[in-house]
Amino acid sequence: MQTYRPRRSVLYIPASNDRALAKLATLACDAVIIDLEDAVPPADKVAVREKLAGILTERPNRRCEMIVRVNALGTEWGIDDVLAAAKGEADGILLSKVVTPREVLEAGDLLDDNFAPDTVKLWAMVETPKALLNIGALAELGRDPASRFTCFVAGTNDLVKETGVLATPDRRYLMPWLMQLVLAARAGGLDVLDGVFNDFRDADGFARECVEAAAMGFDGKSLIHP
Repeated sequence: MQTYRPRRSVLYIPASNDRALAKLATLACDAVIIDLEDAVPPADKVAVREKLAGILTERPNRRCEMIVRVNALGTEWGIDDVLAAAKGEADGILLSKVVTPREVLEAGDLLDDNFAPDTVKLWAMVETPKALLNIGALAELGRDPASRFTCFVAGTNDLVKETGVLATPDRRYLMPWLMQLVLAARAGGLDVLDGVFNDFRDADGFARECVEAAAMGFDGKSLIHP
């Protein structure tokens, strides 16, 4: 029986930020996402990926779950990112720019073909209109343990950008999509994480959004650090 691991607080850390990475052992969050995607400029992606093995090797000294966000499989970096994360036996691989179940299945096949341990799970960013339209089919993969798929992460900033909706403090225009995401996750037996709160100086606003996310049914919230 798999041990339950809470995912209430999940912090993004750029893989290029050595100062932030040095603090991993002291962090009180439930999980960290080592980011190879948006946080790393294209010219640095290969060099930063090569650091991943060292970052993951020190996992026994850390209390939190270790996830790696990789570049989309269709990019020049995606496949090698997945293989590097699997070789380091990350707890999970967060797939970016997921649109259809095919991307999740291809990532799973890649892990299986390279004999990655079953403990390496797959997560998926939901950050585009197409992903939302396909959310039911994506969630269905969670019912098959062989898919390795265990968690959705809401990419709220990208959803705002891609759709053009107004980003209000109460998130009224995002709310229908967020609730749809929670509903799909529950149908597929998946965890689901709310998107980041951008204004890290606004502690009251952050607390309010955390309470709101819990009330909506999210398992936790992804975080950024100043």
